[in-house]
Amino acid sequence: MKVILILGAGKSATVLIDYLLSQAPINDWEICITDQDISLAEAKAGNNPRAKVLNVSITDVDALSNSIVAADLVISMLPPFFHLNVAKICLQLRKHLLHASYISEEFQQLHQEVATAGLSFIGEMGLDPGIDHMSAMEMIDAIKLNGGKITSFKSHCGGLIAPESDNNPWHYKISWNPKNIVLAGKDGALYLENNHVKSIQYNQIFDEPKRITIPALGDLAWYPNRDSISYIQKYHLEGIETFIRTTLRHPDFCKGWNLIVNAELTNDLQFIPTKELTTKKFFHTIQATLLAKYPTDENLQSMFNFLGMNDDELIPNDQATSAMILQRIMENKLALSSTDRDMIVMMHELEYLLDGKKQKKTASLVVKGIDSAHTAMATTVGLPLAIAATHILNGKITRKGVYIPIFEDVYKPIMQDLSKMGIRFTETTSDY
Repeated sequence: MKVILILGAGKSATVLIDYLLSQAPINDWEICITDQDISLAEAKAGNNPRAKVLNVSITDVDALSNSIVAADLVISMLPPFFHLNVAKICLQLRKHLLHASYISEEFQQLHQEVATAGLSFIGEMGLDPGIDHMSAMEMIDAIKLNGGKITSFKSHCGGLIAPESDNNPWHYKISWNPKNIVLAGKDGALYLENNHVKSIQYNQIFDEPKRITIPALGDLAWYPNRDSISYIQKYHLEGIETFIRTTLRHPDFCKGWNLIVNAELTNDLQFIPTKELTTKKFFHTIQATLLAKYPTDENLQSMFNFLGMNDDELIPNDQATSAMILQRIMENKLALSSTDRDMIVMMHELEYLLDGKKQKKTASLVVKGIDSAHTAMATTVGLPLAIAATHILNGKITRKGVYIPIFEDVYKPIMQDLSKMGIRFTETTSDY
């Protein structure tokens, strides 16, 4: 019997766990689940005879090692800063490792040792990063195979609320790690546009974002996501004129969030006194800005009133940063109800030259969740990890070392399986 160890049973792990448990009897697997909240792990495991719940503290290296030693493959759903320590233990104990976070430079430096040990350490195997890489490379490789030269690449992705559950002025509800939502864009952005490298600072990220039209959904806003430049070489697109990876949001969200960022309410470094602090006092800089710059903008007023800008409710009296307070407010005000459906939207736009003609190919994906537990976010993050684990243990994916899923022998079987499960792109090609 082979053992898969899942570290972390949070929001994004639900569909991952469900899928692996459904496949466990077929493949003779045991699925071990850990979380700092043991009751959460137990709830995700249910009464499935193939599931085992382990009470392991991620900071207890000996206990963590003991849980990994019995596994054949480890899937880390932990915060990104834990991945390196898990990777070092997996390397020492000769265990495969998957995660959905960006690969750090220190993690990548393990490549040769991991390859020599005959192991697969795959990172960025989720949604974004993950499905975006695999679907993009599928398009890029197909265009190149036909003799096309790609001149522009734009990739957009966002976790949103489905229209039927959109009932607040932010047009947004939380379907994944709320801390990451609060700190989104913190590192600024770097991308290539018309052969010019563009560097955008954090306080400019949400300022006047550009628009894109999604079939059957209408217009959404996009802002540049982190460092796009580093992926040009990974995608083998040296010499390209435009290369941008972006995040999608509703235009109103970006307008409101721009005020939050510039009011420094996402500061996660400086602790502030919370005694006698109300949500009204917390948002006082926003209130002043609205009165000074947007006195007649009823929509913005409605957005911040929804978050509690005029409420005298006291902030819990403990040490906190502005980011922590904002996160707490958002988790309360922008929570998914039990029947809400979230939505994942992704679109790639590729422009290329083929036989002397300029052409454009787009591929769009829309996935909706079932409810607040089986979300589109959990589906699109969890299934790529689950499918990759299946193919590694069954010998279909054999590539060794530390890598992201940009290779055909990796992305092809995973994208085929995702398509069978309804996660498939709609493509269009046109002259321009």
